Amino acid sequence: MVGYCMGGLLTSMYMALHADGPVRNMVAFTAPIDFSGMGLFRNWTDKRHFNVDRLVDNVGNVPREFIYSGFDMLRPADRHVGQIQLWDNMWNSEYVTSFRRLEKWTNDILPLPGEYFRQFIKELMWENNLYKGELMLDGRRVDLRNIKIPVLHAIAEHDHIIPYQASKALIELVGSKDKEELVLKGGHVSLVAGGNAIKRLWPKLDAWLGARSV
Repeated sequence: MVGYCMGGLLTSMYMALHADGPVRNMVAFTAPIDFSGMGLFRNWTDKRHFNVDRLVDNVGNVPREFIYSGFDMLRPADRHVGQIQLWDNMWNSEYVTSFRRLEKWTNDILPLPGEYFRQFIKELMWENNLYKGELMLDGRRVDLRNIKIPVLHAIAEHDHIIPYQASKALIELVGSKDKEELVLKGGHVSLVAGGNAIKRLWPKLDAWLGARSV
């Protein structure tokens, strides 16, 4: 089972609750576990200033624009820099094709279910219950120590969305004897997409899974 970013978070939670299931290996990419390390996201959602109940009660599902704006505010100049680089390479068809593919992927954000967002903010961002071992789902405690299968966690050295301080706790907390943290150069997106990912992440993942899937 492989999960990227919030998918890595959900994968970790699922495996903690279904440790006796058929999954043989778990792989996470930049999974946030310790939400005290979430930097600006944690500041923006501080319970003293952010009324998540009012937001969800009024809009229902959280619009994709709300989520995308949060990513934009982390690095406000990135979008403009990208457009300038596109203009500089306008006659390079390979660059333009790659740019458009990446833009389509990064813009493909779905609205978040309101109740999921409410629980996410309160249980994880505010109380940090997963990291503390106090998160309850359907009456069951989510204990990452229950995970005993091999675990690989790949982290980007320059990840501005999920900082290392937020993601490093996964390997510390899982109960697996066979576990590995892989820190690679690059950012949140370039970890998994583009030329650097082809050279760095995917060969490592292939080798890691290959050794554990026979």
